[in-house]
Amino acid sequence: MPIIKYTTTVEAVKTAGEIQGILAAHGATAILMEYEEGRVIALAFRLKTPNGEAAFRLPIDAHALLRILERDGVPAKYRTHEQAVRVGWRIVKDWVASQAALVETSMVKMEEVFMPYLLVSEKQTLFERWQGGQLQLGLGKG
Repeated sequence: MPIIKYTTTVEAVKTAGEIQGILAAHGATAILMEYEEGRVIALAFRLKTPNGEAAFRLPIDAHALLRILERDGVPAKYRTHEQAVRVGWRIVKDWVASQAALVETSMVKMEEVFMPYLLVSEKQTLFERWQGGQLQLGLGKG
């Protein structure tokens, strides 16, 4: 079964704008689009939290997505880098909207659902630091 949204025609920058709208409506105090070769590769944003303002970074991996589109055998016109970028951002938009819906129910906080994307250095997220073995988390007590 092909990956969801693989036929989208919505440009990545338009989708990134939609994501910005969702984030702004849920407390983002600043939002930045990062570009590489004219393509949106990440959105960085700030949220006020009980522990102060925190920065987060939501990237896409168009190369990985393109490999999936090729693996799934989608029609050739959908197996381009540009299409992978469009699809990636549509998927991220749906995910962000779902997370925002959870926040609206008071089941979670914005900083909680985006925690893996918390920037711990200029371009490294909490998850990336943990994945690189630079952050060790214990099992806790009890």
